Amino acid sequence: MRITPAHAVIGAALVLGAAGCGGSEPAGTSSGKGGAITVEATDTECKVSRTQAPAGAVEFTVTNKGSKVNEFYIYGEGGRVMGEVENITPGLSRSFTVELTEPGTYQTACKPGMKGDGIRADFTVTGSGTATGAASSDEKLAAAVTAYEKYVAHEADELLEHTAEFTAAVKAGDVAKAKSLYADARGPWEEIEPVAESFGDLDPKIDGREDVVAEGMTFTGYHRLEKDLWKDGLQKDSGAVADQLLADVKQVVAKAKTVELNPLQLANGSKALLDEIATGKITGEEERYSHTDLWDFEANFEGSKSAIAALRPFLQAQDPALVTKIDTTGKALGDLLETYRDRDGFVLYPALTPADIKKLTEALDAFSEPVATVAGAVAQG
Repeated sequence: MRITPAHAVIGAALVLGAAGCGGSEPAGTSSGKGGAITVEATDTECKVSRTQAPAGAVEFTVTNKGSKVNEFYIYGEGGRVMGEVENITPGLSRSFTVELTEPGTYQTACKPGMKGDGIRADFTVTGSGTATGAASSDEKLAAAVTAYEKYVAHEADELLEHTAEFTAAVKAGDVAKAKSLYADARGPWEEIEPVAESFGDLDPKIDGREDVVAEGMTFTGYHRLEKDLWKDGLQKDSGAVADQLLADVKQVVAKAKTVELNPLQLANGSKALLDEIATGKITGEEERYSHTDLWDFEANFEGSKSAIAALRPFLQAQDPALVTKIDTTGKALGDLLETYRDRDGFVLYPALTPADIKKLTEALDAFSEPVATVAGAVAQG
């Protein structure tokens, strides 16, 4: 997605809006009273070392001991995604921290093959906890939440505007125009994807790839229209698919504008967006028909940086060296990505050589490493 002046203004507001706030109060983490809760995920099992934790920030470390790529989710009331870690390849361990401040029964789920409802079990939260950020006395974290929620609302408006233009072109049968609008329509979604993904089954309806058919779902959304535009030609039901996409996006936009976030969601979301790049964009898997993967790469990257920008005043006070490392590695990744720019967009994925992909992967890994530690800093702050 091409970054417009409006994006630049919002990005600056995230930093400047939070910079004037001060004060802090340390917050404990539930997982600290027994260490991180470990999860052993295989192709057939989801072994959670503890199925109960006191309310607060809870850390999970998930290890994939199976042969399929796996995911781990924490679900709250009504199936709301409270926290998740995706794209855990065999042999890999990933940690994340989720805020569970309300006592009650939640659910854990491993999803071998990243399909279906997953292997689920109840998880109990006891007592009461204080949320980090918006409900805490730490003004820097509270300001970060407020700033990022404004950013999400702005991107939600962009998502609706660009998707409406894109779907109108599809319905008009203007293939060339629809193709030209496709990447920009998807950009805002990719920037706020962790928030947009949290609203139940709207994510696979909007952003699911053709693989969802194997899960018993209908192939709809952006990628169904992508296939129609670049491979199969517009179909009899392409207009209906476009209408449904716009209706689903309107739901996401409405929800995104009222969602109440916390700083851990910002931190986890920033890393999740980089994981999206590593497992979908840098591999060419996401945009398999249009090959506009580098547009998605940039949008995920911008979304990740925006979450960190909101948290920057807090992080600067807690760990200036971490901020410096994030800045340095982020600049290196951004500079490298710019070498693949072509006018207002980027080269198509097939133009990348194995050497190009290797360089991008290494720069992405270097940026991901310090970003992965932000959630821990927030939970302990």
